[in-house]
Amino acid sequence: MLGDAWLWVAVEWSPLAHMEFYARDGFDTPTVVALLGAALAKAALLWLILRAPAPGPLDRRAKALRRLLYLVVANSLVLWYPIALLPDAVDAAFQLTLWTAIDVLYLLVIRWRSRLLRAVAGAVFAVELAGMANELLDELDLPELGSSDVVVWGLMASGVAATILTVVGQWRDGRWSRGTLAAGWLSVGVYALVIALNLLSGRIYSGHLAMLVMMDAVGLVSTVWIAATARELPVEGRPADPPPARRRVIRVAVAAVAVLPVIAMIHPEEAAHLTYTHGSTDCYARPSFGDLKPAERDAAFLCRARSREGGGSPMFPDSVSDQAILAYGRALCRAKDSDEQEAILARAGSKRSAGAAGPWDLVYVCPEIVGATHPELLRSAAETEAAYTAYIAGENAKCRDPWPRTKGVVQATAKYFLFADGDHGYLVQDPEDEAADELAEQAMDKVYDDSSLIGVAGSAVLVGHVADVIDLCLTVKAFRAAPPRRTAGWDQVNEVPIVSRSGRLTVPYMGEGGEVGAGAPMPNLAIAGKGRYRLRAYVRVDDAGEEQHLVVVFPGASGKRVKLKP
Repeated sequence: MLGDAWLWVAVEWSPLAHMEFYARDGFDTPTVVALLGAALAKAALLWLILRAPAPGPLDRRAKALRRLLYLVVANSLVLWYPIALLPDAVDAAFQLTLWTAIDVLYLLVIRWRSRLLRAVAGAVFAVELAGMANELLDELDLPELGSSDVVVWGLMASGVAATILTVVGQWRDGRWSRGTLAAGWLSVGVYALVIALNLLSGRIYSGHLAMLVMMDAVGLVSTVWIAATARELPVEGRPADPPPARRRVIRVAVAAVAVLPVIAMIHPEEAAHLTYTHGSTDCYARPSFGDLKPAERDAAFLCRARSREGGGSPMFPDSVSDQAILAYGRALCRAKDSDEQEAILARAGSKRSAGAAGPWDLVYVCPEIVGATHPELLRSAAETEAAYTAYIAGENAKCRDPWPRTKGVVQATAKYFLFADGDHGYLVQDPEDEAADELAEQAMDKVYDDSSLIGVAGSAVLVGHVADVIDLCLTVKAFRAAPPRRTAGWDQVNEVPIVSRSGRLTVPYMGEGGEVGAGAPMPNLAIAGKGRYRLRAYVRVDDAGEEQHLVVVFPGASGKRVKLKP
């Protein structure tokens, strides 16, 4: 009657801070139904929480435990909101302090009737408190006790174990009623449900408000158990057991909480089973086929099939099950041509073309087919690196020094790999010049100013290639004085000025895994340190269409461009 915001506040006891994100156009029907159902459930649970404490004498420890447990109840109902306005580290420190005191008092107040059980409970409580301490360290940006998944899940499981042991201790003590013990076991079921939802986040939760409302109402069961534990602390005057009919209802409720989450996670065989979505963190890396065990290859393909890398649509939508995607993948492997692949993708509901099903993805599901035409895709990362290194070394070995008898102070010969589509040439530059990037762009703009195809801009010279090639053989040499011109056998020879402001002049190195640059590290050609130099570029194309370059650098103050040939 009063609107969605009032309905939320009345049921959830908090303002809807993120309504613009969750329900910009108002609550949908499932959320309204969930809120109305939660209102009834929370009203009943709140009546159980607010029942008056049982009469009877308490010793000093029991009184302290009762006060602390009621503080937990108050925090769960009211105090959590103002505490949430404080830094997260304050909340983490408050929870650690509070539960440290409660766990110690549990060990002292509950009559465990077994030293071994008390010792086990103390060990589990210590692990639970270590988890809280780990969270506090994280909030304070201090080194954590552990951040691996095993540690995180171990600490989470310790909270469930601590609740189980506390309920067992209450049962052995004898002062707590069956209703309180039932609330404790229900709390264990709630923890199990939360863990299950965390494990399956993104497939069950999906951020829907109805799920948030239901989990908030179910979570109040733990508060009922804590309040009942505080209420029934007196040794004398133990409340009478509930009548048989109520006990049966309690048993059914406990069984439902324990069994229904398991049943909910079991899907019919024909339903879509989804292991990964496009947002799964396990899918960020792309492992090499040769590094995967056979059991891991299907998972790698599922990650690739659901990937939105580059901002595009996935190969298959999330509505298609893992089993169906693997079947479609093997069908794509057997397709005769791209038209058949495109028909398979369309049948699966894919929004991508046949080109999306490349051999680098399909190799994970049909290595015997892809490997016949692309054996390199079957390699491990180490094998790929070794093959790449061998390839670069082989390409470098094809290049020869065109002036073998004229030794420079420093020199090197290597294959220079160009960008396949539209690379202008290669740079000789001072990489430590503060304006290196700007000067490189200026040199690139000037490379086509005349037929020499050499752009000059201060400490950067871009030498263009004359043939339509994707790589060329490059030799660089540095001399202390100008060497003989020796233009015979070359198609073009040009000399231009270049400056070194830091005492370095070099050609970019491609490096490991690179695509553009020299196949081997190039030396520093500024052998005289900072100052002005002359750069002479020799260029020729042989009968096989291979392009060769020789770059000679030597000190020189002239700022003129000289065309020596043609």
